[in-house]
Amino acid sequence: MVDPAPGEGCSGPLAGIVVADFSRVLAGPYATMLLADLGAEVIKVEGPGGDDTRAWVPPARGDVGTYYLAVNRNKRSVVLDLKDANDRALAHELSARADVFIQNFKPGGLARFGLDYEAVHSRNAAVIYCSISGFGAGEGASLPGYDLLVQGMSGLMSLTGDPDGPPYRSGISVFDVMTGMHSVIGILAALHHRDRTGQGQHIETNLLSSALSALVNQTSAYVAGGVVPGRMGNAHLSLFPYEPMATGDGELIVIAGNDGQFRRLCAAIGRPELADDDRFDTVGKRNDNRDQLRPLLLTALAARSAQEWFDILTAAGLPSGPINTVQGGVELAERLGLDPVVTVGPDGVPSVRNPIRFSVTPPDYRYPPPALDQQGEQVRAWLGTAREAADG
Repeated sequence: MVDPAPGEGCSGPLAGIVVADFSRVLAGPYATMLLADLGAEVIKVEGPGGDDTRAWVPPARGDVGTYYLAVNRNKRSVVLDLKDANDRALAHELSARADVFIQNFKPGGLARFGLDYEAVHSRNAAVIYCSISGFGAGEGASLPGYDLLVQGMSGLMSLTGDPDGPPYRSGISVFDVMTGMHSVIGILAALHHRDRTGQGQHIETNLLSSALSALVNQTSAYVAGGVVPGRMGNAHLSLFPYEPMATGDGELIVIAGNDGQFRRLCAAIGRPELADDDRFDTVGKRNDNRDQLRPLLLTALAARSAQEWFDILTAAGLPSGPINTVQGGVELAERLGLDPVVTVGPDGVPSVRNPIRFSVTPPDYRYPPPALDQQGEQVRAWLGTAREAADG
């Protein structure tokens, strides 16, 4: 079976949108996968060595890193060596035909190939051009955009870990993912603007700005309150209880987000009088007196196991939950009917479902993550035909 030409045969709310994806590793590829799931035709342009994450192992499925598989479904891969004049001409043609051009080279890195915003805009005035960087295109342009650097330099690591212990990184490249999501939001907004006006534009996102936005109440504590927050382990700056707590067997996340929930919690654990104690009867007092309240809660929770308390608190309408492994998280989603895993392509490559549900235009899982240059011949032919037609 021959695949349709790029831009044909897609379904979903973004059907007909062609994305030239010159990004690699995580932030850009995550963004373009989300667009592809929603029907956009994403052409993944790779250098001769391919996306680095193909070789980031272990873990792997066969000889391909699961990191690469996580963010590259629904794309077509073509290898273009931008140092080669013929390949560069094809890249220019792709930029002229694309609705969206996305890249995460260092700021200015594509100018020598005629693929910077000004050059692409000159041949395609309606293009939505998205540049992703680590620290912006100004004074931070020379800084490499690695998520770990941003976790440290943004302040996140100063908030993560025990108060008396070392700072820790998040278990995922959290700001790469968030920057990818912010890029998608910007692209969708720009496409809507183009639909109304016909005007394309340049979108810029960067990991540091995404990080400071994503730190929400923690950055607000400083910029609005003059407070520099620090590490509190699993505790919350403004709520108590809001953390894992030891039970008679295992730990359970226990949450009382308001006074009503705290009253129900006290009743459920057999200590209703705590809700009327003038040390604990408001959110602010519970925060101020958490060192007095914590041992009282722990003594009560020691009477039963984490599973027993989970059943009791859930029945009382209170938020609580176990601390699962990733396997446990996937299995929980399966039990809840969220169908977290989809299989893509004839070989049934497992992939995590797009989290957005639509009543009319659901995400589509057309292609598994492509092998390097898997659709190269097809994409080159499509671009070459377009060039010939334009020349004619």
